Order: sequence, then C-alpha cells, then structure tokens
Amino acid sequence: MLFYEPLFLTVFPAVYAFYLLATLASARKWTLLVVSTLFYLWGEPVFVLVLLVSTALDYALSFHLNDPTPPRARRLALAIGIAGNLGILVVYKYAGFLADNLNLLLAPFGPNRIPLLHLALPIGVSFVVFEKITYLVDTWRGISRPAASFSDYCLFVLFFPKLLAGPILKYHEMKDQIASPPAVRWSDFETGFLRFARGLGRKLLIADPLGAFANQIFAADPTGLGQGQAWLGLGCFTLQIYFDFSGYSDMAIGLARIFGFKLPVNFNSPYKAVSMIDFWRRWHVSLTRWLTENVFFSLPGNRTSVARRHLNLIITMLICGLWHGAGWTFVIWGGLHGCLLVINHLWKWPLGWFSRVFTMLAVIASWAIFGASDWRAARELLTGMAALRGVGSFDTQGALAIIAMMALATIGPNSQEIVARTRARLFAINPYWWAPGLAALWIFGVLMFLARKTESNPFIYAVF
Repeated sequence: MLFYEPLFLTVFPAVYAFYLLATLASARKWTLLVVSTLFYLWGEPVFVLVLLVSTALDYALSFHLNDPTPPRARRLALAIGIAGNLGILVVYKYAGFLADNLNLLLAPFGPNRIPLLHLALPIGVSFVVFEKITYLVDTWRGISRPAASFSDYCLFVLFFPKLLAGPILKYHEMKDQIASPPAVRWSDFETGFLRFARGLGRKLLIADPLGAFANQIFAADPTGLGQGQAWLGLGCFTLQIYFDFSGYSDMAIGLARIFGFKLPVNFNSPYKAVSMIDFWRRWHVSLTRWLTENVFFSLPGNRTSVARRHLNLIITMLICGLWHGAGWTFVIWGGLHGCLLVINHLWKWPLGWFSRVFTMLAVIASWAIFGASDWRAARELLTGMAALRGVGSFDTQGALAIIAMMALATIGPNSQEIVARTRARLFAINPYWWAPGLAALWIFGVLMFLARKTESNPFIYAVF
C-alpha cells in the first residue's frame, strides 16, 4: 500500500479518527503498532513474518551486547545479528545478481547453472535492514540501550510513515516518542497535513508525468537518440527522481507529524548543492550518515594516510551504489560519485555559480548511469548527450518546461520553508474558517488520483 493510493487516502481518515480517541499513551502505541503491521501486511504478507522473526532475534541479541556479557560473546552476538540482517538482504535482493554473475564466470567450465530464486523484492527492505543493523551496532557501542519492550522495538521497525523509504532512524533518537507517543496537537495536524499535501502534489502532478516521458527514453533504443532527446529524457529523469524522493520524504514526515511524531529531515534541496560533498549532505541525509558511521569509519586506515582515506571513501560509495540496486550500473554510479568526492576533497573549487553548475552537470550525467538498464545503454545515452550522433529532434516546449522546473528545484524554496510560510499565514486566520478547506483538499487528492490519466509509478526509492 502506497501513500497516494485511493485505498490509503480513504481508509486513513477513519484510522486517524480512531487514533485520536486513544487518550492513553499505551493505547496510542498499540494502535500505531497494529496499524503499521497491517499496512505492511497488505503489501508484503509473506515477508512480514520473516521481518517479525528477525526483529525478535535483534531484540533478544541486544541484551547480550553490553555488560555483564563478556566482550567475546558481545562480538559474537553482534556478528550473528548483522549476519542475519544482511542475509535477508542478500537472499531477497542480491541472490539473482550473484547467481547471474557466478553463472557467467562458470560458463566456460560446463553447462550447469546456479538456479535463480526469483523472489519478489519486499518494499523498503534495504531501509528496514539498515535500521535494524544500526540498532544493534549502537547498542554494542553503548550509544543506545536495548529497547524497553519488544513492542517498542517492533513499532520502531514497522512505524509505517517511514517504512517504505526512510528516513533511516536511530532507536535512541526515537525511543521516547515510541515508548510514549505524544498526544496530537492541532499544530501537529496542521503542519503534517500541509507537508503531506505538498508531497502528494509533487508525486502525482510532477514526478509521475515526468517519469512517463523518462521511461520512454530509457526504454527506447539508445543508439537512435540524438542530443535533444537524450538531454530532454535525462532532464525528465533528473527532475522525476528529485520530486519523487522529495515528495515521498514530505509525505513520510507529514504523516508522522500528523500523529505527533517528529522525524528528521532527509532531503534538503540537494540540487542547490555547491559541491559533491555538499550534495551528499543534502541528498538522502540519513543514508549518508549511516554509511559514514557504519562503513567509512569502520574501514581501517582512515588516519594512516590521505590516500587510504580516499580509497575508503570510494569503497563506501561503491557499497552505496550496490545498496541502491543489484546491478553493475548502480555499482558504477556509486564508484563515480566516490571518485567525484575524492576530486572534491583534493580540489576545493571556489564556491559560487560555477561550482553549482559543475556539480549539477556531474549529478545529471551520473543519473544516466543510474537510470539505464545496463552499461551499454548508459554509454549510448551519454554519447547522445555529447552530440556524437548529431543533435536530432528537439522539443522546445518540453525543454522550456524542464528548465522552469529545474529552476524551481535549484532556486525555489524547499518544503520546510514553504510549510513554515504557509503555517504563519494560516495561524493568522481562525481555524474554523480554513479547516474545512483541508478536508476538501484531502478529498480533492483522492478524486485527482482517480481521474488522472498518467499511470502511477511506485516511489523510486521504495523498490531499493
């Protein structure tokens, strides 16, 4: 079930009304836990059982990661927990990729092939696994304490607003809200609703129509693309993934705020970045933090030499690429960003409009690799962008629309700024006047989805 589907939009008001009737914090917690479990059960009826068993294992192991457990037993418990979570990721996400590559390597030695499992990728599995690993590692490091109860940890894992595509949370930063969900205030509903509505509009009105054209370009024969088509298609994808992920982030943070929960910002105007370092401080903030703390700092040699530190940075970004998808294009994309980050560390280019344009062009070029089905398609798309096959046809109106939306993403205010301005204006008006407008806006969102002609695409990051 996705946030913009009519089923969710029509059922949610009834669920929310029931939640508001819960006056005790314990009742609110159990309501959220049941709703979150049903939310995931609706889309992943089989995997939810695997997730619950894994969650129980994490919870049991977390009590053996601190004193009085001996150090060796602590390390063993941590290794078992991490291996179990990574095992879920390998089986569901990377088994086919590994089998394909092993079959390719073993092909000269005989016709026998490793069978493929053909397992469906559970929605949001990469985010869930990284969160569960963070809980274990932070408990082992002494940053966090084991969850006070199994229900608390289950709610942390299954909390539905962030379940599909993050942000990747830390248990100790959420434990107070989870153990005793706060009573909903009018300001929470108001702020959350405005942010959710903005995200819904970004997804349905901007990202999906752009995705329809971008999909045509990536599905076409890349050898036949001229410069105009290549740039227009890649421009659409650049904006699609921006508005899709920012739309999801707004909807996730907005939904959580409607229930009185405050989630961290996960998307902070990345196309305003003045360098590649700045880009990764803005794009998927929680993933960058996770990779920095759990991969980069865990690799040996960071304090030995600059060269080793830069090598570790590239390794971290290769892992980042592989996390995004089981394919070599994702690995190459991650390696490219690693190399760009190393160049950025070695060459501190002047900050200004030149650095913003250079960073934006580097990001756009990397999206060609990210969105392509394989390396050949990515190479041909980049060849078309470089006009090595000629300019080809050019859609002037489409190009102007892309430029206008790119300006919105690179210059315009972000979600936090827009919601803050809107709230300031609404607070000056009696809520009894504009509250019915919010209800009408919600109904309009349902009708808009039902009447739209563009096929809806899943959140891009929800399938990672």
